[in-house]
Amino acid sequence: MHSKQLYETVQTVLGAKATKVVHALDEVTVECTPEHYLDVMTTLRDHESLYFESLVDLCGVDYSTYKNEDWQGKRFAVVSQLVSVKNNQRIRVRVWADDDNLPLVESVVNIYNSADWYEREAFDLYGIIFNNHPDLRRILTDYGFVGYPFRKDFPISGYVEMRYDETEKRVVYQPVTIEPREITPRIVREETYGG
Repeated sequence: MHSKQLYETVQTVLGAKATKVVHALDEVTVECTPEHYLDVMTTLRDHESLYFESLVDLCGVDYSTYKNEDWQGKRFAVVSQLVSVKNNQRIRVRVWADDDNLPLVESVVNIYNSADWYEREAFDLYGIIFNNHPDLRRILTDYGFVGYPFRKDFPISGYVEMRYDETEKRVVYQPVTIEPREITPRIVREETYGG
């Protein structure tokens, strides 16, 4: 199935469940609201014309300063990449979290079990909560870590640092002691550059 045909089929099959279906650069992207997210994902997996049986990636996205400009819209989204091996097709699904202060979407682990650790990663790094996830907890940051390091408003040096203290014989946490600095890249051009 060609991507244009996939685009038309997805529009027909999903109907009003999709807020937007986009066909650009020979790729199809489906956008939906959190209320329709589980239904959209189930339909994409089970419909005989689509059969996207595999979720190969899921990630969080923070759009707060998209393209270095203030974003007008919801801040957090979850983006999934689905594959139909049977039909040799790919599709992208984006669901926007309704609340920027408490980004929440349903877990799709019961639909695609491969989403388990991807959702935990998005929770750990972006603070997106996946409702009904079987074991939602941090996966990459330390147990006492504060904040979500992939959010665009997270400070580059973080809030706390840890070190092993020889006198206490344990790991201790303390405020960050790194002096902020601006790194300006040095551009080196040959003398014959540009002319």
